[in-house]
Amino acid sequence: MPASLRRYGPPLLLISPSLILVGVFVYLLIAQNLWMASTDNHTAAQANGRQPVAFVFLQNYIDLFSTQAFRHSMSNLLLFTAAFLVGAMAIGFVWAWLLERPLAGGRFFQTVYLFPMAISFVASGVVWRWLLNSNQGENASGLNRLFQMVGLDFLQNPWWNNITFGILAIALPAVWQLSGYVMALFLAGFRGVPDELREAARVDGATEMQMYRHVIFPQLTPVLMSALVIIAHMSLKSFDLIMSISKPANYQTKVPAVDMFVFKSSYDYANAAAVGTILLLVIAVLIVPYLIHQSRERRR
Repeated sequence: MPASLRRYGPPLLLISPSLILVGVFVYLLIAQNLWMASTDNHTAAQANGRQPVAFVFLQNYIDLFSTQAFRHSMSNLLLFTAAFLVGAMAIGFVWAWLLERPLAGGRFFQTVYLFPMAISFVASGVVWRWLLNSNQGENASGLNRLFQMVGLDFLQNPWWNNITFGILAIALPAVWQLSGYVMALFLAGFRGVPDELREAARVDGATEMQMYRHVIFPQLTPVLMSALVIIAHMSLKSFDLIMSISKPANYQTKVPAVDMFVFKSSYDYANAAAVGTILLLVIAVLIVPYLIHQSRERRR
């Protein structure tokens, strides 16, 4: 038996079931999706095989981006991702920074902040749909009613029914639900900084703010990158929360994932696959550089 086979054969045999499963259920399905996105399979008759399907290459992508509705979905996705990312990262970091210090009842506050993460997006979406009710005046409910009761009527607004910025209202429950997760990541990062570094900074005369700025915060870079990637890719794939609060037919809260669902429901498999491919490429642009960076860091 060759030496290379004796060396690499058992490990390859050990991981071969995982390789086969990943190859079939990930990469083979991605290839199938790419092929479907390159056809003109837009009707139920074509989906059922009663009419022929032709290869159109990139025409579906061109047609999608030429429509104002899909461009609106993409702009909604960017707005939602930006609001979700900035809100969750900022609130989660501040909570972690506060809880990192000795605080009475710290464990209680950690539990309270993490609790929303245990709730499904569908369940929280049902509650937030009522909170973000767009009715105002005498028919106000939810947050608009609260603003009315405390004399802040000027804060009443249509929330997710706003045509241009309605998607930002749906970012509120997303931030509320994932800020605790970001807090847990940063809190683990804070507590992973060796006490020796803190003591050395104090001995050198650094103030608390200088110690955080020059010693602790630089140590949190890997945690920051991980949190950015996780939250960003979750926001790009958001579907259940948006569907729980709004409806597929609502133009103001359309995002590509909702478009994909609508296309699939109407047997427009080609456009549904094209939207899925676009989302895959957007996520890959975000994640692949991070994976390359992590690989280089491990080699050092």
